[in-house]
Amino acid sequence: RATLLLSRCLLKMVKGNIIVPEDILSFCCNGLQGSTSPPRAREPGEQEEAPGAMASPSAARNPTEVQMSQLVLPCHTNHRGELSTGQLLKWIDTAACLSAERHAGCPCVTASMDDIYFEHTISVGQVVNIKAKVNRAFNSSMEVGIQVSYEDLCSGKHCSICKAYATFVAQGPLGSKVRLEPLTPQTEEEKIEYSIAAERRRMRLAHKDTLKDLLTSSSQETELETRDGSGAVPAERTRVESVELVLPPHANHQGNTFGGQIMAWMENVATIAASRLCHAHPTLRAIEMFHFRGPSQVGDRLVLKAIVNNAFKNSMEVGVSAEAYGQEMSVSRRHINSAFMTFVVLDQEGHPRTLPMVAPEPGDGERRYREASARKKIRLDRKYVVSCKQTEVPLSVPWDQSNKVYLSYNNVSALKMLVAKANWVLAREKEKVRMYTLEEDKFLSFRIEMSVCIPASRAFSLLSNLRRRHEWDSHYMSAELVQKVDDDDMIYHVVSQKLRNESKPQDFVILASRRKPCSRGDPYVVAFRSVTLPTHPARAEFTRGETLCSGFCIWPESEEMSKVAYYNQAMPGYLTYVTTNVAGLSSDICSTFEACEKFLLKNKEDLISRLQDF
Repeated sequence: RATLLLSRCLLKMVKGNIIVPEDILSFCCNGLQGSTSPPRAREPGEQEEAPGAMASPSAARNPTEVQMSQLVLPCHTNHRGELSTGQLLKWIDTAACLSAERHAGCPCVTASMDDIYFEHTISVGQVVNIKAKVNRAFNSSMEVGIQVSYEDLCSGKHCSICKAYATFVAQGPLGSKVRLEPLTPQTEEEKIEYSIAAERRRMRLAHKDTLKDLLTSSSQETELETRDGSGAVPAERTRVESVELVLPPHANHQGNTFGGQIMAWMENVATIAASRLCHAHPTLRAIEMFHFRGPSQVGDRLVLKAIVNNAFKNSMEVGVSAEAYGQEMSVSRRHINSAFMTFVVLDQEGHPRTLPMVAPEPGDGERRYREASARKKIRLDRKYVVSCKQTEVPLSVPWDQSNKVYLSYNNVSALKMLVAKANWVLAREKEKVRMYTLEEDKFLSFRIEMSVCIPASRAFSLLSNLRRRHEWDSHYMSAELVQKVDDDDMIYHVVSQKLRNESKPQDFVILASRRKPCSRGDPYVVAFRSVTLPTHPARAEFTRGETLCSGFCIWPESEEMSKVAYYNQAMPGYLTYVTTNVAGLSSDICSTFEACEKFLLKNKEDLISRLQDF
């Protein structure tokens, strides 16, 4: 109100030809647009806001972005004065739902939540900052990215707590699905998240089958722990069952129970189960990816069950489920959700304590025990390969059945991140071929692109087959298909030509991951990265080479024209011929790409001839 009154006074002064200082006039205009205070100079010694902190209100923002700041009060905390994880989950779900509804323009419900790893605890008196925005919209579902940090008001310190991805479904009248408008990313960060969202969606859809396959094999290989079980705690002693009545404050505007509220109730019973094992107050460290199987409404009774499935040296897995039923007990219960939560118990110095072992009950108890061991390996693989930064992933990660989905994800997402980067510099242009370079702290990347008169799908099929690479790339000697993982992922053993001043040729074990467009505007993708296979160790006649991130992106320009781009991200000392060519702007790379064009055109004509003969 004060800003509005001041603006009106200034407007009268302007009309009366009274000079108004430009900074005051700018402040009033910003105030009318929603700014709460004018820009202020930073005090001496004041730190710049940390990355991940809430953005300035005046900064350009994604229209779906929602920011929430909550002061942690004693009613939000546990006995240690730390924010309850259940309360945090409620805030996360609320912010993410509001972001989803901004884009959809209609009510949305939580469909799933990816793995969440909690890095720090939050104390009473600190501020929780949550930023949520839609990364990508698919047909009727959308991915919402959530960043959570805390702020200490006294010291001004900011610290990241967790990063989460939630999937929401838009609902129309009577629960019908709503077709969503596509989202157009603007910034480099948004383009990266938009591109990788399609790969995360693919991983979610494969999650259930991956677990089923791995747990089947693990149940045959994983034996019960053989250490002294004299002090083991029977798993049945940790079992918890609790019932909650869904009231209007627990529901959204459709009368459905908030997903965050269900997660908070599940976290509560899981904490009790964990406490019964260790006779201490545990700390929740991670929640595994889970899906909501159906809704519950106001008036439902939710039965929440939890039990410790397995206890490892410093952590334990608690399985928890939620079932709903109405007033009539005769009606069968509806399974709402199941989740697996990992807890630790911290000592005075904040280090995880050693936990007692669990004695599972015969039958289902032993099955849950073995499955928990398998899930632990899966969680470690997923966190190691998917959650860490690209610079923290070693070049050649060992490939096996437990991490095949996550290595494929990392392979494709690393290439998509490279494609979305800005600041590419044109280094050379030769006729239709353009070469760009990108210099970063530890990497030297290059991009070669050209337009080719060939359908994108045909170019995709030809370039994704490494066994034909030697037909146009003189650096390749041979490529042997070692293992066909599935229709989209294959592992090759590649031998390159001997480099100048080198005594023997290089060889590579390469995972090739291919992806067709997820929606209109997406490219065809063929990504390459090194992996390690026990069947193909390094051999004396070769120098084992490694590729961090490389591959093709193919964009359809018309039915008969495609833009083909090749990317390669190199580290110092890796692929000598690449770094030499880029540093000297040699024509060798451009010549290789011209040979690639001739290869594509020749095989396009061969295909046309075969079709005509047929």
